[in-house]
Amino acid sequence: MTTNSADELLDLSPVIPVVVIDDVDHAVPVAEALLAGGVPLIELTLRTPVAIEGIQRIHKEVPDILVGAGTVVTAAQAAQARDAGASFLVTPGSTESVVDACAETGLPFLPGVSTVTEAMRMAERGLTALKFFPAEASGGVDYLKALGGPLPGLRFCPTGGISADTAPDYLALPNVGCVGGSWLVPKYALSHNDFNRVKVLAKATAALRS
Repeated sequence: MTTNSADELLDLSPVIPVVVIDDVDHAVPVAEALLAGGVPLIELTLRTPVAIEGIQRIHKEVPDILVGAGTVVTAAQAAQARDAGASFLVTPGSTESVVDACAETGLPFLPGVSTVTEAMRMAERGLTALKFFPAEASGGVDYLKALGGPLPGLRFCPTGGISADTAPDYLALPNVGCVGGSWLVPKYALSHNDFNRVKVLAKATAALRS
């Protein structure tokens, strides 16, 4: 599966699953469970030493899911993720060097912003699909609602502190395409190899957007 633009990413699913794995053998079954539950993409965060190998395995063994690299914080990581088979990139912030590196990969990417100035800087670069992080700590729904007035051309994927209960409030905003959420792949499910639970939680995302 492929996508040609960051804007398309925001329309694939109400939720982009934000996944942290400590055991690389979890990568493929998690991706398979999400896909079986109707979620066509996964953001594997580069927070653990096995993340790059996890992306490689998903890319090779679960080709029908769109695998992305999250928590890209260096230029080197952007290139490593691309070489591993990532189809998109997500950054928590938007330093010039990291944004440049992401752009150089040729992959769609969601640069992270949390202020009006950061959002405007990305817009000046022609980037209109952005990650809003950390969403709850940065003002949440009310903040994004306020941004819609002066910056109507931007769309967001808010991530950070969002749950299945609060996701619909974000998704109701016209400038929110999807949300990022870790609740689809809870730690307890991974520690118990309960991938059916991941599938069930993935199926429930369809009800988040009416």
